[in-house]
Amino acid sequence: MKHASRAAAAANSDHPPPSPSPSPLPRPLVIEQLPPLREVSSSERPSLFLRKIQLCCVLCDFSDASNNANAIEIKRQTLYELVDVVQSGSFKFAENQDELVNMISINIFRCLPPASHENTATETADPEEDEAFLEPSWPHLQLVYEILLRYIVSPETDIKNAKRYIDHIFVLKLLELFDSEDMREREYLKTILHRIYGKFMVHRPFIRKAINNVFYRFIFETQRHNGIAELLEILGSIINGFALPMKEEHKLFLIRALLPLHKPKSVLAYHNQLAYCIVQFVEKDNRLAEPVIRGMLKYWPVTNCQKEVLFLGELEEVLESTQPAEFQKCMISLSRRLGQCLNSPHFQIAERALYLWNNEHIISLVAQNRSVILPIIFEALEKNMQSHWNQAVHGLTVNVRKMFMEMDAKLFEECQRQYLEKEASAGELEEKRELTWKRLEAVAAQAVVG
Repeated sequence: MKHASRAAAAANSDHPPPSPSPSPLPRPLVIEQLPPLREVSSSERPSLFLRKIQLCCVLCDFSDASNNANAIEIKRQTLYELVDVVQSGSFKFAENQDELVNMISINIFRCLPPASHENTATETADPEEDEAFLEPSWPHLQLVYEILLRYIVSPETDIKNAKRYIDHIFVLKLLELFDSEDMREREYLKTILHRIYGKFMVHRPFIRKAINNVFYRFIFETQRHNGIAELLEILGSIINGFALPMKEEHKLFLIRALLPLHKPKSVLAYHNQLAYCIVQFVEKDNRLAEPVIRGMLKYWPVTNCQKEVLFLGELEEVLESTQPAEFQKCMISLSRRLGQCLNSPHFQIAERALYLWNNEHIISLVAQNRSVILPIIFEALEKNMQSHWNQAVHGLTVNVRKMFMEMDAKLFEECQRQYLEKEASAGELEEKRELTWKRLEAVAAQAVVG
């Protein structure tokens, strides 16, 4: 099965050998009601706490919840009590870290069910139109995730000991769960992985590399993954903390992983988070503006209007942090693309492109380089004036045209003269072409008569 192979796909030769897992706990055959910890003597609590952990290792069958209602409720209450124990710190759980993490692993690490598009055998299904999938075992899973979160953030958790259990294999398995279709689960995973990144500094390079590999597989192999937006949210916070000067590793991550994320069809599902990460890089180091703009132009959509509008919005945010020296390196190819957007028959694309000239910083960049930019986009402006069907686009074009005229009247007149000459020349060529065809038709008619 496709999802059953996720673990194998995530692993690679660079991973360290797995650390020895804690010995599995003896699982009780049935779930039984145990007394609350607060109702037993302090001497009995350690053994009772361990028994409760063992009880929670038993997995309940939620496909037949009516017949297992009693066991499901007992386990839920027991998990809720464990949440309180870990959160309050009233009971020292450090001695049972291996058993606790093992119980968590048994509950959350599982083979994800086939995705909805696999069940229907359709490759073109729109995930936004499908009903949201809800994990049946969520009443238990939520509490287990809460235990894991409290365990990680608890001051009682000693990092030196905890990293024996929260190791690279554990992190990889967490990352596999980001493909869950249940949004509630992905939200917990996002918070937990972010906390692990913050607290376990030794794991930081590995976590970045592992996320990188998830992106590579998504971009170049599957083009399907439910957790890209959540992973990008984590990265947004990580990028914000990068020190300057920025490491080459981080720049390569931008070029090789983040920019290609503009390519998949499903970019609309995570574009806000992706744009935030991209802009964070440019704000951190404005020398990255040029490769970012070139990367966006490389993956610029040509048939997806909604995607193109998003790209124009992201481009504006990038340009706001772009310095003149970087802008000059890519302004010719950028101006050509904007000229095509201005003439788009889809009014939202043309309108969004024209709105760029409402941004004072972008106007400043254009004004400094008007002698290069205006000749490139002048024809697009004139065509909009003459023939664009949308009145709003026509009105915005008038404003941009007027701005250029006021910015440099002499340059504007020169561009207008060249445009008129080009149009006249094109008209003459068209007349010659038509005349040539008429002559050929006459010759052909004579040949038929003869």
